[in-house]
Amino acid sequence: MGIQLLEKLPLLKQEIRKVIVGQEAVLDEVLVAMLAGGHCLLEGVPGLAKTLMVRTLSQALHLSFRRIQFTPDLMPTDIIGTEVLEEDHATGKRFFKFNKGPLFANIILADEINRTPPKTQSALLEAMQEFEVTYAGQTYALDRPFFILATQNPIEQSGTYPLPEAQLDRFLLYVKIGYPSEQEETAILSGTTGTRKVEVQPVLDANDIRQLQQLVREVSIDADLISWVSRLVRNTRPDTTTVDYVKEWVRWGAGPRAGQALILTAKAHALLQGRYAATTEDITAMAYPVLRHRILMNFRAEAEGVHPDKVTEKLLQQVERTPTRLS
Repeated sequence: MGIQLLEKLPLLKQEIRKVIVGQEAVLDEVLVAMLAGGHCLLEGVPGLAKTLMVRTLSQALHLSFRRIQFTPDLMPTDIIGTEVLEEDHATGKRFFKFNKGPLFANIILADEINRTPPKTQSALLEAMQEFEVTYAGQTYALDRPFFILATQNPIEQSGTYPLPEAQLDRFLLYVKIGYPSEQEETAILSGTTGTRKVEVQPVLDANDIRQLQQLVREVSIDADLISWVSRLVRNTRPDTTTVDYVKEWVRWGAGPRAGQALILTAKAHALLQGRYAATTEDITAMAYPVLRHRILMNFRAEAEGVHPDKVTEKLLQQVERTPTRLS
């Protein structure tokens, strides 16, 4: 069964590529987050097909899909749901019935999540971490698999509410989307300005996704690699690192959840490549989207234009597979 499911993953990417041109690394990272059972934050300027990618993914999966446009006036009940008073026509008795909100779907597109106030942003926290929501003292389980893909625009900061660190940490991956290459952009212009219509066929269903998520956890990883991940994460913290530039640039480093995320996504990345064992290359590939939102830079780093990806790059180069004292 595992081999049959793995054979469907290239077909899934093939269906998505009918609509999405290029963005290979971005697509892989989104699929890794889904296979690892986590959530994904997508950041890119307008017009880079963030929403289109999520919608196409939902079409290639036989899963329920809801899009939530986050706005300054969006309330928590608008996404969780609310109780309404109904009447039993047979008995005449009135009762409250919970009407489920758009969170009750398999794939949620949280569009422009940083445009809504913290009160509504925090309503996602329980859903993202516990896969359930609470309303009026009653807990309601969410559909599984449950996958939130949130988008945000890095340019327009006026009227936005930056996501708090606690909520950022709930996202398994922080994916940055760049501009397409010249060849890709030409293909986009050619394919989207004519009369050709593309139909995306579903490849996987909910049961398939759940089985793949279980397969990810069964992927093997060497003990030396786990030790390497631990030292990578610990060296992002100014109080435990022996690396000078981390002490100079970083205010807060990544927590243990980052190590868990890095190992789990490395396993998912290996499975996406058709392998049952995670390697150094898998960890290196996933280190950037795992760590970039979990390393908080200080004012000196911001003044010098140093971003978390730079710290990750230097740590990957300097932290050896076998324990050594860093200078």
